[in-house]
Order: sequence, then C-alpha cells, then structure tokens
Amino acid sequence: MYYVYILKCSDDTLYTGITTDPERRLREHNAGTGAKYTRCRRPVSMVYTETAEDRSEASKREAEIKSLSKAQKLALVRRT
Repeated sequence: MYYVYILKCSDDTLYTGITTDPERRLREHNAGTGAKYTRCRRPVSMVYTETAEDRSEASKREAEIKSLSKAQKLALVRRT
C-alpha cells in the first residue's frame, strides 16, 4: 500500500509526496534526509494522507494534488 501525503513546512508552504510509511517519511523529512525542498523548511508536519493501491495510482494522485492551488490543497486538508 502507498500513501499520498501533504506536509506543512515551517515557512507555511506545502509539500506533496508519496511513501509506503508516512511516519518514517515524516521522520526523514524532519531529520533533513527527506526531499531537498523540505531540508531548509524544517520542522514539517504531516497535515494530510490518503491511501493508494499501488505506486502508479499514488504517483497519479500526487501529480493531481501538485497541480492544485494552495487554497485548493488547504481545502483538501480541511475536509479530513
């Protein structure tokens, strides 16, 4: 199982990614070993997750979320 997630960064930006283990991935981002984007924007917090059956589905959903405006992403986060 894969997860699509959104992180809120310390500079109030949002980062979207995929993983098989959201807790581990959050630790990696906060340790500075996650994505380059989040390294200088720590600490980050996980504000949204959704499940996907496989990597392909997760990647497609990640692309959909990344194409949303920040307001649309925040609305998605608020719905959960």
